[in-house]
Amino acid sequence: METRPGFPIPTVRKTGIYPDDANWRLAFPAASLGVAPAIFPTVKAHELYNAVDPALVTQMLDWFRANDRNVYKSALATLAQTKKLRLVFVQKKPLAEQYAWVHKTLKGKPSDTIGEHLLQAWFMAGNQEMLAKFCDVMGIEHDGKGSVTGDLPTTLDAAKLDEAVDALVAAYDPKLVALYLYVFNLQTPGGWESLTAKLASDSRLTLA
Repeated sequence: METRPGFPIPTVRKTGIYPDDANWRLAFPAASLGVAPAIFPTVKAHELYNAVDPALVTQMLDWFRANDRNVYKSALATLAQTKKLRLVFVQKKPLAEQYAWVHKTLKGKPSDTIGEHLLQAWFMAGNQEMLAKFCDVMGIEHDGKGSVTGDLPTTLDAAKLDEAVDALVAAYDPKLVALYLYVFNLQTPGGWESLTAKLASDSRLTLA
């Protein structure tokens, strides 16, 4: 049976971001920006990077540099290519300037794909404990690391969702929790009604 790390990840195109050509997909509901979903039902990755707290981007990049430098280097190469720059031009920058350049570049529409893949990979590999906790509270089957092993529920119980959000924001950065939940909500067409309502109404679930 297919397992889907952290939140359901359907089989998609290969990205080349990971050395083993792992597959990733990512999309974002507009509630993450505090925008009425009825007006803007989804948010592209580059729009998300325009709204997210830069500290979260730094946290993500730090994680890749510490745990999978191949991903970081591949991201730099891909982003440099979108700007028609040589990789060495970016690599020569001091680390803080590299991060600032990466974040700025991810804010552009041409960087949507790489931006999606980076966030997806980071949640899957770098935030397993949080993903597992959410699955546990919601009663979603997983492998102990937050990888969903069964079918997704067709509905999410609102009371359990309240409990899950309370548990996550008590244990983790609420902005990180918010980002994860927005990503999770895009794993079913149109999102889950109860989660969409929670994202729109809970003032703790903001990106910045």
